[in-house]
Amino acid sequence: MEVQAQTALHNQAFLDYLEQWTQALPVVAMAALVPHPDQAALLSVDVIDGFCKAGPLASPRVGRIVEPIAALFRRAWAHGIRHMLLAQDTHEPEAVEFGAWPPHCVRGSQESETVAELKALPFFDQIQVLPKNSIHSGLHTGLNEWLAQRPQVDTCIVVGDCTDLCTYQLAMHLRLDANARQLQRRVIVPVDGVDTYDLPVAVAQEQGILPHPAELLHQVFLYHLALNGVEIVQSIQ
Repeated sequence: MEVQAQTALHNQAFLDYLEQWTQALPVVAMAALVPHPDQAALLSVDVIDGFCKAGPLASPRVGRIVEPIAALFRRAWAHGIRHMLLAQDTHEPEAVEFGAWPPHCVRGSQESETVAELKALPFFDQIQVLPKNSIHSGLHTGLNEWLAQRPQVDTCIVVGDCTDLCTYQLAMHLRLDANARQLQRRVIVPVDGVDTYDLPVAVAQEQGILPHPAELLHQVFLYHLALNGVEIVQSIQ
């Protein structure tokens, strides 16, 4: 029992630290963060109807990041950033991933469509849309080729959902790819442009699926990104 008590105290100390760390993240100015907009890219993952608006995996919590992301795209464009990409679930009808998740965002469905707020951007037709068939934006998608065509890009801003799934995979791919190839690439994630879904334990047990405490996993995965060299900021203004 003493070991369990010590473990509980140890864990609580970290959770307290994690909350303080998250609250203390800085708000940064776009011009200060990206002094050379021609060398920066803004990448969004899964800001689509099937996660933000409607469907079996849609989440009201995730839906709340749509407006901040649209606003960030507008600020980035006004600042001169032109390298923009939307990685989006566009699943095959018989996707292997559906063994772990309910069928969602099937190619050609409304769920797989970019949210209206991004489609309404006056420069939307100049943003690259990158279909993907898994939670990983870098596997068999053309992302690496897109980056290779822009060797001058040394700063990548990543937003989207979910913090612990597709967003995490994209940010980590960009970070680890740069590490492996000795590239001086910054990868930056603003907290107000990412989030994940919530599924309480009681509800999950009733449904026979795994629970998903949103705030805990959101903070833990932001911390893990930071642990791996991804820059986490509160927002980019």
